[in-house]
Amino acid sequence: MNSKSETDEASRGSEASSSNNNSTPNNIVEEQSQSVLCVNPASGGSQDIMKRAAKELIERYFYQLLEGCGNPNCDNEYCASSQKAKKLTANEAAAVAIKLAEKKEALLCDRHPNKVPRTETNNCDSNSSTCDTSNKKVKNTSSNQKTDLSDSKVQEDSQGKETANESSPIIIQQTEYKYITSTSKCLDLIFGCNKNSVCNKESKAMCSSSDPDKDIDCVIGPEFDAASCHRAFRYLAKVPSKYYNSMLVSALETLALHLKIDLEISKKFSMEDVVTCLVIAFEIPDIGCSDYLEVALPTLCHAIEYLPLKAHARLARLWSEYCKESLRHILEALQQLITLRVVSTNYSRIYQVQDDECVTKATKLMKIVYYANMAAGEVQQNPQPEEPVVIASQLDPLGDALHDLLPLSAIKTSKHALPEDPLAAYLKINSLDVRKPYLPYEEFYNEPLSDNIEMDIDFASYKTDVNSATKFAFLNYPFILTAATKSLGLYYENRIRMYSERRVSLLHAVVGAAPPMPFLRLRVRRSHIIADALVELEMIAMERALDLKKQLMVEFEGEQGVDEGGVSKEFFQLIVEEIFNPDYGMFTQQPDSHTVWFNPTSFETEAQFTLIGIVLGLAIYNNIILAVNFPMVVYRKLMGRKGAFEDLADWNPSLYNGLKDMLDYSGDDLEEVYYQTFRICYKDVFGNNIFHDLKDEGDSLFVTQANKREFVDMYADFLLNKSVETQFRAFRRGFVMVTDESPLSALFRPEEIETLVCGSKNFDFNELEKSTEYDGGYTSDSRIIKDFWCIVHKLCITEKRKLLQFTTGSDRVPVGGLSYLKLVIARNGPDSDRLPTAHTCFNVLLLPEYRSRDKLRDRLMKAISYSKGFGML
Repeated sequence: MNSKSETDEASRGSEASSSNNNSTPNNIVEEQSQSVLCVNPASGGSQDIMKRAAKELIERYFYQLLEGCGNPNCDNEYCASSQKAKKLTANEAAAVAIKLAEKKEALLCDRHPNKVPRTETNNCDSNSSTCDTSNKKVKNTSSNQKTDLSDSKVQEDSQGKETANESSPIIIQQTEYKYITSTSKCLDLIFGCNKNSVCNKESKAMCSSSDPDKDIDCVIGPEFDAASCHRAFRYLAKVPSKYYNSMLVSALETLALHLKIDLEISKKFSMEDVVTCLVIAFEIPDIGCSDYLEVALPTLCHAIEYLPLKAHARLARLWSEYCKESLRHILEALQQLITLRVVSTNYSRIYQVQDDECVTKATKLMKIVYYANMAAGEVQQNPQPEEPVVIASQLDPLGDALHDLLPLSAIKTSKHALPEDPLAAYLKINSLDVRKPYLPYEEFYNEPLSDNIEMDIDFASYKTDVNSATKFAFLNYPFILTAATKSLGLYYENRIRMYSERRVSLLHAVVGAAPPMPFLRLRVRRSHIIADALVELEMIAMERALDLKKQLMVEFEGEQGVDEGGVSKEFFQLIVEEIFNPDYGMFTQQPDSHTVWFNPTSFETEAQFTLIGIVLGLAIYNNIILAVNFPMVVYRKLMGRKGAFEDLADWNPSLYNGLKDMLDYSGDDLEEVYYQTFRICYKDVFGNNIFHDLKDEGDSLFVTQANKREFVDMYADFLLNKSVETQFRAFRRGFVMVTDESPLSALFRPEEIETLVCGSKNFDFNELEKSTEYDGGYTSDSRIIKDFWCIVHKLCITEKRKLLQFTTGSDRVPVGGLSYLKLVIARNGPDSDRLPTAHTCFNVLLLPEYRSRDKLRDRLMKAISYSKGFGML
């Protein structure tokens, strides 16, 4: 009888031999299942997949009826291995299989790699290590031996292939190889751990542990021989791929369909076998080649979606612990699949990228790779969380009632923190605790995908179906989106909140109540900008903190500028310049890193640090970039993690290197070499030395090899946490008052929040030139426009910052680079002596058509050097 792999190929090949009249079981199943499963050819790919899945189910019933499952104790009357089963011919078995598949009247047994026929007709020799069944020679795995796909066999075959000619048959029988690689149980047994293996003993030890935290390790412990798997595929790679590529693609597709049937229909599977099988399948070196990308990989992604959460966690842990070298290989294959799909498909508002199952299922699998990548990296042990900030809830019954009445209530902002990702919670991992992932986070960004997403639609799905899976939203998978794309989602979130506050004011007026101000209005004097701003913000925070979530409107006293965004930009720039000036005394400059830090000896009150936090939160909330230079530890602390020794590398590189040298020093004379006690010294804002004992009587306690780690941790904890605890707690409280309902922490990592606050550091004015639009008669080919860009590209970085400040109201580059800054250059009359002017609210530069390049340079440099304030044009 032909092998199972031949049945697979016969069911797929369009050139299957119709002239072959041999009455083999394969032909019988093929002919009878075709008569039952015929569909309309115009029905599309979905019916083809259903047809193929049904055929696979019929084949499984057929082989179960004819050959059995291999279990001598089987009691399934529809299995040939059972004593209750009737003897059937091939034709009879095919007919019964079709009926069972239609009615689903029988359970499918667990499949075994060596299909043993009826128990009374078993032809296996008890003294032999092999069993001849249906021309498939599979070694007896119960005696801890490998099948013919073991690494030693493949090595022998690949070496033999080096001397073989092009026409010689492949050493590994294709039918045997295809059957093995298309059956999850076979793959698991090929590379499964032996009963007495070290890893299995470790797994059992973890299972027997009384520690509840070890439960997950028990479930996902090492159950396959990763080293043999890697060696086998390395040897297979020596064989020319043309000998096995098409066969392997077909086998992987069959494997995925089998898994889908197991998970979706029969509901009878071993999670450990399935996950181990998937790990092995993704070790294939050619998984990123074209045939695999088009057929095998999408089908595997589809099957993995049906696995439960526990299986996803086990898959991530196996990848992180035993296959971390393959993570880049898997990630690149998934990125290539998504990119090819996105660039080759014409999406529209009707059919969006969120509706493309090939893309969405690959993204879901990439999430497992993402967490595996974090687990495989350097994870901080025992991270210390910051104390939670409690903001007194301020109820607005009228406003809450309005949310329930108006149509936009379906997209309202949540008043509670977003739930933690279930997979992250199951794996007990947080990106804040990962100091260095195995692969950089940036490798997970997919720019073509990010550019093709309709963020307004994706955001609506993200907010309305945040607790369901009925509509896919990429914002639930933020690791794949660039910071610029995610910032657009945050922009929609903040704008909807602002509009909600306006509607509340309108309803108050309708019912006759005293309407609150629909905007957050600040009226300040340029000469007293800090005092005026802090006083007004303090009053608002005390009376009704919810007003901080309204749209900001700034007015400079004595000036006529109307704030459509530009006035607010200048307000933030001026206030930041003064607040972070060391002469003001609230922050100090770190000389090595050129960053600002909280002054531990500041004379300012907690209220003032709270108001600084409000300013930072308002900048993010109103989509304004600030010229602040905090070290990364500030953003980690804002997101809920205290500073640790690793954070000193960015905060004070010299101190970090010195302490690291101490940790790396292994000599017994550490006490004499470093002569360091548990008393430390730091300087205040005036340069005076201040001493602090990390322990009682620290001056008499020297640092030794035994306590050096304790000293380093206590030193870092004091500098980054305890010494500025009062100042930072107040600062974080002000920040949270504005951002408490925002999905900021769910969408962004600390380094992305830094970009969100400070903007990009890439001053590429070529990007700005490409994205600039023209109006009033100017085009990119106009003489004055060519002169303008010729002048701009020759400016130094300081002058370029001044140009940005003049035209946009901010000298910072937006998130994503200057290509995201939509500058408009408009004609402002013929040649004249007037200086160029700008509408900073709308990024519009009004440029007269000067007669020469020299005159354009002169007028432009004067305009950007002496511009300040707003006046009527």
